[in-house]
Amino acid sequence: MTDTQREPGYEAALDTAAHLLGRRLEPFLEPGPGEPANAADFMRLATRHTFGDAWPRTDVLDTRTRALVSVTIAATLGTLEPLRGQLRIALGNGVTPQEIVEAFIHIEAYAGAARAFDSYQIARQVFQEIHAAEQPR
Repeated sequence: MTDTQREPGYEAALDTAAHLLGRRLEPFLEPGPGEPANAADFMRLATRHTFGDAWPRTDVLDTRTRALVSVTIAATLGTLEPLRGQLRIALGNGVTPQEIVEAFIHIEAYAGAARAFDSYQIARQVFQEIHAAEQPR
């Protein structure tokens, strides 16, 4: 880890990400084989901005609201793997499955049925995963 990555704002961003995601991000932030050295800079900057600057701004929009907005943005953009994480963050911060479905109804009206339906398949998978995890073994 470089000195830049040890800066207090970055550490706080990593802690916020871990709280929201339920796991540490560090294993996903290391550059892989063939990536240039500045890949670590990109990952650090994106992590710091997203989880250090944007998510902690709960004075006007609380975490629950930010989570639902983030689901809507990821679904509308069609970024399916980030959507999976945003759904988990939302469900972990008090957004109900019914509210998520209502968001998809609204996404369909404004972003189109094809995008909403495609993205909703990820929501369906997350709902099923959470349901299965809640069942007694």
